[in-house]
Amino acid sequence: MEQIRLNAYHIMWLFVFFDLPVLEKKERKDAALFRKNLLKDGFTMLQFSVYIRNCASRESADIHIKRVKTFIPDKGQVSILAVTDKQYGAIVNFWGKKTQPLPATPQQLEFF
Repeated sequence: MEQIRLNAYHIMWLFVFFDLPVLEKKERKDAALFRKNLLKDGFTMLQFSVYIRNCASRESADIHIKRVKTFIPDKGQVSILAVTDKQYGAIVNFWGKKTQPLPATPQQLEFF
């Protein structure tokens, strides 16, 4: 049996980007089912319409790509991007502070 050493060039990350319509009840149901199926398949939400999954190899990534294709609703746009762990290691993320709503300003009493 051939040993394949896992390294940053063999490990893959899959990104699924999507923009699905949600105006009609069926569209909302289809979009929710798509997201639910991504989660069942081991994806994690990175942003609202961006999900990500780690795969041990290109072959594993190809299996998950084929599986995601079966989830895609009839309407909308879905893109899948595969990058190596080495490429993913160069990602730069920024998280802002969560904003708190400002306290209500008290009404001022005006004298004429």
